[in-house]
Amino acid sequence: MAEKKDTQVKKVAIICAKAAIEDVYATLVMANGAVMEGMEAKVFFTFFGLDAITKKQMMKLHTSTVGNPGMRMPGGLPFPTLLGALPGVEAGVSAMMKNTMEKLDIPPVDEFLDMITAGGGEIYACKLAMDMFKLEKEDLSDHVIDVITIGDFYAMAGGEGSQVIFT
Repeated sequence: MAEKKDTQVKKVAIICAKAAIEDVYATLVMANGAVMEGMEAKVFFTFFGLDAITKKQMMKLHTSTVGNPGMRMPGGLPFPTLLGALPGVEAGVSAMMKNTMEKLDIPPVDEFLDMITAGGGEIYACKLAMDMFKLEKEDLSDHVIDVITIGDFYAMAGGEGSQVIFT
């Protein structure tokens, strides 16, 4: 009988490339869940995902109303994309989403980063995106360990029991 291999996930490497609330929170929830389960968690923010760890932007995230096929109106009806283009609609939808998250006791971005790093998770920023957007490490949350290349991140992400997740 062949020996059974342990296939349990031991490490997650999560890449966040978008700044919409739903994308950033998916990343934060997965990373926090990983550290709570005793897994190693490394999170790499790139392109517009950098907004989630940029001091000036991290508390100003919004939800995407235009071109979001999952967007629903109250009652579950599909949200007409055209409505999302009207002035104030995106801000209103974002405010409703943040209000609902607050009622559910979902922490804001900075507190989520506190929880992830307190649990041993590591936060990184993409060097290429930082250069493109002319950002410096000082512009980022203190939770960010380093600004690295994707190659550096992939080197950290490897090993048996590792998963790479792109949000």
